[in-house]
Amino acid sequence: MKLLTLARSALPARQRAPATSVFADTLAVREIWDRRRRSAARFGIWGAVVGAIVGVVAFAPAAWVAEAVASAAGDRLQLAEARGTVWNGSARVVLTGGPGSRDASALPGRIEWTVGVRGGGFELTARHACCLFGPTSFKVEPGLGRIAVVLPPAPGGIGQWPAAWLAGLGTPWNTLQLAGSMRLSSPGARVERVQGRWRLDGQAVLDLIGISSRISTLDELGSYRVVLGGRAASGDSTTLQVSTTGGALQVSGSGQWAGPNLRFRGEAVAAEGAEPALNNLLNIIGRRQGARSIISIG
Repeated sequence: MKLLTLARSALPARQRAPATSVFADTLAVREIWDRRRRSAARFGIWGAVVGAIVGVVAFAPAAWVAEAVASAAGDRLQLAEARGTVWNGSARVVLTGGPGSRDASALPGRIEWTVGVRGGGFELTARHACCLFGPTSFKVEPGLGRIAVVLPPAPGGIGQWPAAWLAGLGTPWNTLQLAGSMRLSSPGARVERVQGRWRLDGQAVLDLIGISSRISTLDELGSYRVVLGGRAASGDSTTLQVSTTGGALQVSGSGQWAGPNLRFRGEAVAAEGAEPALNNLLNIIGRRQGARSIISIG
């Protein structure tokens, strides 16, 4: 004890510190160390959580896209056998008659997609050798209770699909068994889904080319144009106009798409000389009034 006292007395005054001060300094250092250790543990936990979220997002399975598409389309459009991730995947495109239906029709080959971030949304680029005219990019804008898909301006056509694909939707398409092709074009349009209801802002044109049916003896019924138009910003319903561009079966009419419900009124008649060959078909597609078949949906 005397030795410690002598050693302390030998130090200059400014280097001496009372025992209580040394103890306090030790406690302060220990407290700082404990705070830093707790802070590091918190950062470690948050880092693990953020890393897990990033991992889930980066490797989210393509099946998530398939589930979202099926839900939005009421199970009538499905992406079957989805592979890859949300960001880079592929699937088979299938039309069905909805929940519980046994009807289904798949397009040949697989559709492939890549998704990237663009502005306040995403850019989805799709490729499908059978049906899309090269890589086609769509802007996807998600929001609270809504999602919007912006179609690129494509007056020459976005893609072309076999009319036989419609048989997957069930009645009456599985009875008609159409052949021919369907070409989609647009000067630019925006399709929105708000609280489960679809709305169109702009215009889209579907051309039915060289259509035939197994219930008619004619090699070809004709070609038709379906024009969809709407102004989603004003809350207007999507309008539907059908006209004949050529052929033995003359079809015309108009209607509205309000949410999931379609209302259409039109008529079909046979061109001169084609009445015997189209008589059975006219009986099936509508209510006969003399030579005309009145088509009423909704």
